[in-house]
Amino acid sequence: MKKTLIATMAMCLSAAACNQSEKPADAPVSSQAEVADTAPAVANTVAESNPFFAESDLFMMYPPFDQIKNDHYAPAFERGMSEQIAEIEAIVNNPEPATFDNTFIPFEKSGATLARVSRVFYALSSAHTNDDIKAVRADVAPKLSAHSDAILLNPALFARVKTIHDSLADLELDAESKRLVTETYKDFIGAGAELSPEDKEKLKAYNSELATLTTQFSSNVLEEVNSNAIVLDSAEELAGLSEGQIASALEAGKAREMEGKYVVPLLNTSQQPSLSSLQNRAVRERILKTSLGRGSSGGDYDNRELVTKIFKLRAERAQLLGFANHAAYQLVNQTAQTTEAVNQRLATLAPPAVANAKAELADLQALATELGDDIDIQAWDWDFYTEKLRAKRYNFDESQLKPYLEMENVLVNGVFHAAEKLYGLTFKQRTDLPTYHEDVKVWEVFDADGSTLALFIQDFYARESKRGGAWMNAYVPQSNLLDRKPVVANHLNVPKPPAGEPTLLTWDEVTTMFHEFGHALHGMFSDVKYPSFSGTSVPRDFVEYPSQVNEMWADWPEILANYATHYETGEPMPRELLDKVLASSKFNQGYATTEYLAASLLDQAWHQLTPDQVPSADGVLEFEANALEKVGAKMDQVPPRYRTTYFSHIMGGYSAGYYSYIWSEVLDADSVEWFKENGGLKRENGDHFRKTLLSRGGSEDAMTIFKTFRGADPDIQPLLERKGLTGAKK
Repeated sequence: MKKTLIATMAMCLSAAACNQSEKPADAPVSSQAEVADTAPAVANTVAESNPFFAESDLFMMYPPFDQIKNDHYAPAFERGMSEQIAEIEAIVNNPEPATFDNTFIPFEKSGATLARVSRVFYALSSAHTNDDIKAVRADVAPKLSAHSDAILLNPALFARVKTIHDSLADLELDAESKRLVTETYKDFIGAGAELSPEDKEKLKAYNSELATLTTQFSSNVLEEVNSNAIVLDSAEELAGLSEGQIASALEAGKAREMEGKYVVPLLNTSQQPSLSSLQNRAVRERILKTSLGRGSSGGDYDNRELVTKIFKLRAERAQLLGFANHAAYQLVNQTAQTTEAVNQRLATLAPPAVANAKAELADLQALATELGDDIDIQAWDWDFYTEKLRAKRYNFDESQLKPYLEMENVLVNGVFHAAEKLYGLTFKQRTDLPTYHEDVKVWEVFDADGSTLALFIQDFYARESKRGGAWMNAYVPQSNLLDRKPVVANHLNVPKPPAGEPTLLTWDEVTTMFHEFGHALHGMFSDVKYPSFSGTSVPRDFVEYPSQVNEMWADWPEILANYATHYETGEPMPRELLDKVLASSKFNQGYATTEYLAASLLDQAWHQLTPDQVPSADGVLEFEANALEKVGAKMDQVPPRYRTTYFSHIMGGYSAGYYSYIWSEVLDADSVEWFKENGGLKRENGDHFRKTLLSRGGSEDAMTIFKTFRGADPDIQPLLERKGLTGAKK
């Protein structure tokens, strides 16, 4: 699975996709010789002080952020590619017959410099970018694509891999080593190793152009979300928001040199958090329409032409590789395996979800009428009246929760506390390690026996240099072969309050924090030999599962009681409010499921097209509407969580894979039932989950790992009950 790292470097397959770059890239490097020939130039022009040229001497090889400068990246990429090509040539030119030890072990160890720079570069291009990083990203994307092709399409290297694969039954290898052979062989096949020389050249061209186009797409998304922030003239237009939120909007105006103006930035999803509170309907409409129009309203950042080119190229590449479409190509190595399986799962959930959403719409309309509001509920009204209905039905609203959800308290006394109770972990802040931004914190994580397990980087605040969403990444993946312990990071996008004000979270942000820490645990508990299998290196439709399981502790009574305390008085959240939180868990699930499914269905609709079926740029929005109408998932009041033109997930690692959240949620809901059946928050339960699943990474088949943990095949019924979909009328 060495392809995993190579593909990540070439395509930036992060948790939520690639980000920004501004300019067309230079001509790609297209051969091994061309890559290797850059080495003398690099050596002659770059100072040896480049921090990426050697392993970090900081604790656990933590990145030396204080030493890293923008002009270090390009030389490190060039040297890293050159070094890895030389390492591959050494494997290929070994006169000894191919063996596991002289082929797979050096292949796993190759590319150390490239891995170091890539992990830091792509992490910061998501978390704290700038113009220099954007320019490097645009330049290096096609070069990394060519570098990947130079390795995975190398016939001599593939011949050695194939020789070992074909004789695997006769080799005395442990199970993880055998899996490395089979998975690496599949990676080479999937990358086109068996294509003719002519078709390999076509494939290289596809990969290079796609690397450039997806980078440009991500750049456009970030640029437009910043440029399209909503600018208002008066605080009155923000009526309904808290004083702190209004003050933050005023501060945002000052930061943009717009004194006296109020700026509401957009987040990456279609719906925007402020819509649940804003009383001014015209402002709500303006915000949502601006959000929905991203990437399709003309101007410099319109993505319609880009997405059609990308979908067509992906379809052509898939057919070159012998697949009907890009979705079929992507799914063959996922747990779902086929487009038919994914379509069936989505089709099973869509009708009851839409039926529930329509019932919820009727309730919202009735409430608006009862309040004397002469309107037909529209998409920009949904969240606003949902909060009013929540308050009426359960006698509470989100604003009552926030004083009990101060960010650091949620982290330390909630997220960390749950990990301590379940796994025996403890945490200590490290102030001696450098960070790339003043808002970032570092924690040393100790195992139950007191030994250091990992380093955890906390980066929770939103900023203009950071992409939207939430994600986890590993700066140092665990590997017993390389004697590496993990350094992992969690990133959120919590709006930063004015100086001196507390950071009070929404319930959504709380569950997101628990979710992302589930990914972190997957990385920190990794106990595998080979870096290709480390941590979250699992199928895309399995990777969300452990993180979703970790969400269960957010409202687990013992954990909630430990962190849900008033930020001023320290008083615990009243039991009756806690009960209302739990009682409302199925509230608005028709909407939540429908908006998610709509995005998943769009992802599949685009990626199950053949090249000649991809519409032109001016047909993108019509295709969206028709695709959702066709499967009965089109509701004007419930727009997809992401529309195609700002759907960053599917331009990166989640292409034809956004369904994976709901696919993983089946496993998650069933696992939650296991925890409940076995006594819940107990060390023996955590130890079992860690030993059988979280520690295994990709070293075993994903569904085998699940069955080892659960003791049975997954059952969809717990998910249907969780979402309140079992009794929905068709």
